[in-house]
Amino acid sequence: MTITTWDSRAARENWRRLLDTATSGRSDIVITRHGQPAAALISYEDYIALQEELDELRAARRAEETVDAWRADRSIARPWSEVEAELVAKGLLDAEP
Repeated sequence: MTITTWDSRAARENWRRLLDTATSGRSDIVITRHGQPAAALISYEDYIALQEELDELRAARRAEETVDAWRADRSIARPWSEVEAELVAKGLLDAEP
């Protein structure tokens, strides 16, 4: 797959062209800000196909950030019983019999 890179100013000025390119499937588009990659534009069909993997990637990043915060300040930890009760109350975890 071809990857096309556009700076953010050019992307704003050529938005329709970028959408046409992404939806055609001819190229993925990387948009840069200050010379650094900032975002990617892909077809909606590809986005839907990747949704589950994106959810897992984002959850893994949140978990890593949480562990890093805990390692930096272990006083932020909460007892499992407190966390478990909160998850059960929100319906995110089944209560133990």
